[in-house]
Amino acid sequence: MLEVTNLKKNYDGFSLACTLKVESGCITGLVGRNGSGKSTTFKSVLGLISKDSGEIKIFGKDIVNLTAEDKQKIGVILSNSGFSGYLNIRSISNILEAEYEAFDKKEFLNLCKHFELPIKKQIKEFSTGMKAKLNVLIALSHKAELLILDEPTSGLDVIAREEVLDMLRDYMEKNEKCSILISSHIASDLEKLCDQIYMIHNGNIILQEDTDVLLDSYALLKITKEVYEKMDKQYLLKVKKESWGYSCLTNQKQFYLDNYPDIAIEKGGIDDLISMMNGGESA
Repeated sequence: MLEVTNLKKNYDGFSLACTLKVESGCITGLVGRNGSGKSTTFKSVLGLISKDSGEIKIFGKDIVNLTAEDKQKIGVILSNSGFSGYLNIRSISNILEAEYEAFDKKEFLNLCKHFELPIKKQIKEFSTGMKAKLNVLIALSHKAELLILDEPTSGLDVIAREEVLDMLRDYMEKNEKCSILISSHIASDLEKLCDQIYMIHNGNIILQEDTDVLLDSYALLKITKEVYEKMDKQYLLKVKKESWGYSCLTNQKQFYLDNYPDIAIEKGGIDDLISMMNGGESA
């Protein structure tokens, strides 16, 4: 569905080097801190900025060869972009109807009402949560096969974030061959949504793993200095020195459960992985 190979983009003080793949029927997450390269990757994939080198394919075609028909199959959310705040939902629906052959105006307006979005009020008067839900509905409105969503839950409270994620889950259940590439610096959101996760830091992909494997096999070990000095370190990915000893990230939790039953082992969430991969040192 989407294949990015050795993508490189250089700015003063920042360089992007990215390879990732989004399979048909899968939700792929790109996680990392603000400024790590998520938005640069998305803009490169969409052809909004030129790449220095590398290859980007969507639907098996280089992005420069995508037809108008191909582009209609892509739904997009980019941070700090969208329709003018002086428009209302009725006006936006008219624009979408003119632009997209697969747009269903009646269904779109019904969904807006279902999510309690005021049809006649100007967008600039919407709350942050209302704007986020509208952006998702717009991206979904023309039956896109590939959704590229850059920080769609940014700035939302927990309830609003969950509503947005539910909209995406529902869309995937109804459209099994569709795919989503979604970024977020709130990694815990993606644990419940994505099939696989790519982690980006300072423009580089530093980890790629199936979400199930991340949640089942990765863990944080909390150990004293004495235990750390004697233990088998072959399955430790990152280590962080603490006042009481060491925090260690492993992708072989069962090995340490079997061989070191007395040490504290915590199930590591994706936020913990980001912290350790970014701030920890090699074992």
